[in-house]
Amino acid sequence: MSAQDYKFKGWVGLDKDCVEKGTLVEQEFTPKPFGDSDVDIKITHCGVCGSDVHTLNSGWGPAPYPICVGHEIVGHAVRVGKDVKEIKVGDRVGVGAQSCSCMKPDCSQCPNKNEQYCDKSVGTYGNFYPDGSKSMGGYGDYARVHEYFVFKIPDSIPSEIAAPMFCAGVTMYSPLKRNGAGPGKTVGIIGIGGLGHYGLLWAKALGADKVVAISRYSNKSDDAKKLGATSTIATAEDPEWAQKNANSIDLIVSTIYAPNLPIADYLTLLKHHGTYIQVGAPEDKVPAFSMFPMIMKGVKIGGSLIGSPAEIKEMLQLAADKDIKGWVNEWPLSKVNEALAAFQRGEPRYRIVLVNEKHVN
Repeated sequence: MSAQDYKFKGWVGLDKDCVEKGTLVEQEFTPKPFGDSDVDIKITHCGVCGSDVHTLNSGWGPAPYPICVGHEIVGHAVRVGKDVKEIKVGDRVGVGAQSCSCMKPDCSQCPNKNEQYCDKSVGTYGNFYPDGSKSMGGYGDYARVHEYFVFKIPDSIPSEIAAPMFCAGVTMYSPLKRNGAGPGKTVGIIGIGGLGHYGLLWAKALGADKVVAISRYSNKSDDAKKLGATSTIATAEDPEWAQKNANSIDLIVSTIYAPNLPIADYLTLLKHHGTYIQVGAPEDKVPAFSMFPMIMKGVKIGGSLIGSPAEIKEMLQLAADKDIKGWVNEWPLSKVNEALAAFQRGEPRYRIVLVNEKHVN
């Protein structure tokens, strides 16, 4: 079979109950038309992200069913367009949560290496390209993506380790790097899970003096310290946690998206002129909070969205140079429904990666 003869096939959700009922089904779908700058990827691995579940259950708004999710894609290039410059057939490559942007010189974001904030950004699944075709993700056999959003993977990073870095990894790397995590700084990571454990790994790798793992309970404290934390805070086990740790952290990155976030208490942890960055995206609105901790100490509150292509390349090189490996659990793609159920139960420590048995030998 030639590269042009394969069919795109994946596990798709047909309605908002597909995760709860375990009813993703494998079926063929039509990818976007192949362009001169496109790369077709034979998928070997795809990470499971919280965004996949939010999308499948229409938690962030109605999903365009049928939909194949998955935006932590790793595989091998099997076809490249005539204008593709950096990727060749056979390269091991990865794709994250973004598959396109306008890439125009007059864009307010793309020329400044902020492509993820482009108004015409296209997500790897659940969005539509300018020609009206639907973007479909990596819970399947093949992916088709513009070369600018396809990245070579350093040889030293195993595919199952690389996959979650393309969303979870860079979602934490970007705000840490952009907000000065490094020598002389104390960094706090709220939530020790699929996102948060990368926050601990990157904060340590970037050279932060102290790394504080902030979670409700202390049951993950040993894990947190193995991942790079120098101390932990268990907010549900000490009613005075905020006061006891006040004015101690330069930068906090929060992965939590519960509707009852104690934001004012988190701001209390910050030093004067510190920064709080939210990356966890809630389905519901967070409650109002007192502005005084923000005003009285001059702290800043911000948000961060995935990472730019430049940051993905930089992150992969850092992982290769320092032998950084996230904690992953491999599941066969054919058992995706069981994997999503395990994800919903909070079982993985700390990331699930689907392995396409048809393509891994």
